[in-house]
Amino acid sequence: MTVSFTASVQEENEKLDWHTDLDEVHELSKKSGKPIFGFFTGSDWCGWCHKLEREVFAKDAFVKWANDNVILFELDFPRKKQLPPDLAKQNRELQQAFQVSGYPTIWIFTSEKDEKTDKFNMTAWGKLGYPRGAQAGKEEVKFIKDANAVLAKDPSKKK
Repeated sequence: MTVSFTASVQEENEKLDWHTDLDEVHELSKKSGKPIFGFFTGSDWCGWCHKLEREVFAKDAFVKWANDNVILFELDFPRKKQLPPDLAKQNRELQQAFQVSGYPTIWIFTSEKDEKTDKFNMTAWGKLGYPRGAQAGKEEVKFIKDANAVLAKDPSKKK
């Protein structure tokens, strides 16, 4: 019997690694030098969020872009399921900090943690949403172009 590992290696390379804990994404961002890609979503009710996931996040070009450029952070606001209290509190606080009023909303940002107070300071680079006006079937192309424009605003590179 012959077993091919090509497909599983390819799937592993193309996988998106979403995180839900701010402390974790902060550390990953710090270690990698990549900003955080904060995806504010209503996972069990938001139609535009599902459309963004299908038409952008599921595409190979986005998977490669995300793995190369950002740390993925999902901030969920479900209606039918209940999040653990600490996670719900974290998400609400970040929703307020970034003044998110609609879904999907994506903020690309970096964070600094004050070790004495355990509080975070966020530096927002820019905001994204569903890529309206994109060519049908090529939504990821416009989204990546818009996301690259946000990455170009890297505040640490300004003098």
